[in-house]
This record gives sequence, structure tokens and C-alpha cells, in this order.
Amino acid sequence: MNTRFSRILMSTDLRYPIGRFVPPLRATAATRSAAITAIAQAPDHLRDAVADLTHAQLETPYRPGGWTVRQVVHHVADSHVNAYVRLRLTLAEDVPTVRPYDETRWAELVDAKHMDVQASLSLLDALHERFVALLQSLGEDDWQRRYRHPESGEHDLDYLLEMYAWHGRHHAAHITALRDRLKWR
Repeated sequence: MNTRFSRILMSTDLRYPIGRFVPPLRATAATRSAAITAIAQAPDHLRDAVADLTHAQLETPYRPGGWTVRQVVHHVADSHVNAYVRLRLTLAEDVPTVRPYDETRWAELVDAKHMDVQASLSLLDALHERFVALLQSLGEDDWQRRYRHPESGEHDLDYLLEMYAWHGRHHAAHITALRDRLKWR
């Protein structure tokens, strides 16, 4: 078993149920393939996580002071739209500076607070179909392309890949851990 992965699964911090993101030390064809698979599966994992939840359950924060389950689902869609745009910018431009966004404020907008989660789940299905197709098309040189994030610095596409593979699992785990704690299964 991968020791890094087994270590992160043991987190008891409600903010990081699978552990904090750990940037890749060295990417290989196998690690990239596994991360692309995780991105491909993210919409289904999120859909499974919220399956059969009631309105009241969707309005439950995943942790004290945290977002509601509804906001988490909409946040994943918001974040992954941004990731896809960042990927495309990085492939089309030389070390583009990507635009950050205030995810906390986005989570407070009316659509994230009140819309049916199905809208974001449907968006994720289509988005991830394109995201995965583009990721699978990259050659070795493409993975070395870089972008600059004003808050976190310069990164290559292996970093983006691993970050969003983790991100989907991270937020699905917020919901499944809540379901387990509250015995909603």
C-alpha cells in the first residue's frame, strides 16, 4: 500500500478528512494515470456522497463553522471550472498568471446557498468529460508547462493534476464523513 496515501486516510481533523494536500515529489505515468482516474471518478463519488439526502441534510454543515453539504457540492463545481480554465490557459500561454477567486464569498452567493445540487453535479459530469480528455492528451513536455498563482506561486501541470485529484476526494470525504458521524447511511 502507498504509505503516503495510507497516512492521509487516518486524519481525524474534520477540515481534512483525507489529510492535507501533499504536492507530488515526482510524477510518473502511473501517478498521472491514477490522478486522472480520480478526476474522472469525482462527479460519481460526489453524487454517491449526496445520494438520497434530504433538504435538511443538504443544509447541514459538514463541520462546525463549515459550509453546508449543498455549498460543498457547488464549491467543487466552482473550483473545478477554475481548474479546467487554468489548465487550458497553461497549455495555450507561456506561464500565465491565473486569477484567484474568493471561494468563501462564492459559497455565500445565492446559487451556492440555495440551488439544487443536481445543477452542479450535471455541470461536473460535462466538465470532467472535457477535463479528463484534455489531461489524457498531454505529452511529457506538456506536463512541464507552468502557471503562476498570485497566492501560491508557480506550479507545473503535475501539481494542478494532483491538487484536483485530491480536491474531489477531499470534499466527497467531507460529506461521507458527516454521513458516517450522523449515521445517515
